[in-house]
Amino acid sequence: MPRTSAALLLYRPAEEGIEVLVGHMGGPFWARKEAGAWTIPKGEIEPDEDAHAAALREFAEEIGVAAPSSSEPDIDLGEIRQRSGKIVRCWARRGSLDVATIVSNVAVVEWPPRSGRQLEVPELDRAAWLTPEVAAPLLVTGQSTFLTRLATHLA
Repeated sequence: MPRTSAALLLYRPAEEGIEVLVGHMGGPFWARKEAGAWTIPKGEIEPDEDAHAAALREFAEEIGVAAPSSSEPDIDLGEIRQRSGKIVRCWARRGSLDVATIVSNVAVVEWPPRSGRQLEVPELDRAAWLTPEVAAPLLVTGQSTFLTRLATHLA
């Protein structure tokens, strides 16, 4: 069975329409990459965990603060299968936060690969508010589908 992650795509009104909150993946592999190195905050769903609850938990872990509350219901954007085979289920929520406050949790990676050397790196080393047009080519392949679905829902 493929791994399944849950994601929360935060969006806010902007002069150009909307902006979405995306994060740049941390660690030496991603350090000098832009295209394909950004992601919607997400993480794996624990056994017997509600997928929406997992999206909210993972957002808080990766961003370092809880998702802002909203008076509107979250928008179910469905799921995609990434090139790796991982399934990602995503919701969108209207809200805003200061990206300067973001402090991601850390992950342990082996670097360089097959070296046996372990490094602790932030899962996300930075985050940014971007228009969907700017964010789409930066996101991990497949995740831009969620931007299209959000735009369709808001139209």
